[in-house]
Amino acid sequence: MKIRPIQNRFASFRPWLPVGLIVLFGLMFLPVALFAGPPFTTDDPEIVEYQHWELYLASQTSKDQTGWTGTAPELELNYGAAPNLMLHLIAPAAYSWPAAGPRAYGYGDTELGIKYRFLQETPLLPEVGTFELAEFPTGNHAQALGNRVARYFIPLWLQKTFGSLTTYGGGGYWINPGSEQQNYWFLGWQVQYQILKNLALGAEIFHTTPSTMGGIAENNFNAGAIFDISEQHHLLLSAGRVFQNPDAWQAYFAYQWTTGP
Repeated sequence: MKIRPIQNRFASFRPWLPVGLIVLFGLMFLPVALFAGPPFTTDDPEIVEYQHWELYLASQTSKDQTGWTGTAPELELNYGAAPNLMLHLIAPAAYSWPAAGPRAYGYGDTELGIKYRFLQETPLLPEVGTFELAEFPTGNHAQALGNRVARYFIPLWLQKTFGSLTTYGGGGYWINPGSEQQNYWFLGWQVQYQILKNLALGAEIFHTTPSTMGGIAENNFNAGAIFDISEQHHLLLSAGRVFQNPDAWQAYFAYQWTTGP
């Protein structure tokens, strides 16, 4: 499951990088599972197993010349409702810390989604699916804690595994109504390698076309790591920047708990 592809600063991620570095050295000899999606922005077609749950307690942030925005924390729930079908919810606490002006903290925009995998991976063909999302304007737009109106994402994702290497990506179209806003495209690709039993490293690049009238397209880069404490407990983190703006960057940190029959 993946970090949502959102161009504006409300959906970027705040890292707890010192904690992540400590965990990296502390978990060097524990087994790791190879994940797709988080901690990356580019998503994948992988489905939570039938009647299994994923819970993420996460924080995401972004910073540029105008200040900081993000979530701290956000709760993400994914449930395998049927074979090849997953239900999804994100309930965030959002913050806005502008370089000038009042700061705000409160409930952000709620995200609901349905992921459906319609093609299983074979030795020749990739895994293929879609992950349709709806973001509802439950955050206070006047305080920069959310969007003014609901918006929707319709993507197509592909994934292929070659031994210890997994690569996935694709893209989709954001329906982004509202004053001064416009629909836009997201395209991204990720490569991830399990270098040790306990450690998987990955990197991604992604592109978004302008989401606002008169806005500019962005090209972003992220690098990340995934640690497996046990079969049920996991830590994920990533950080990156916007190529066109050396002062703009984004990051993500999460604890993940998985369970099921």
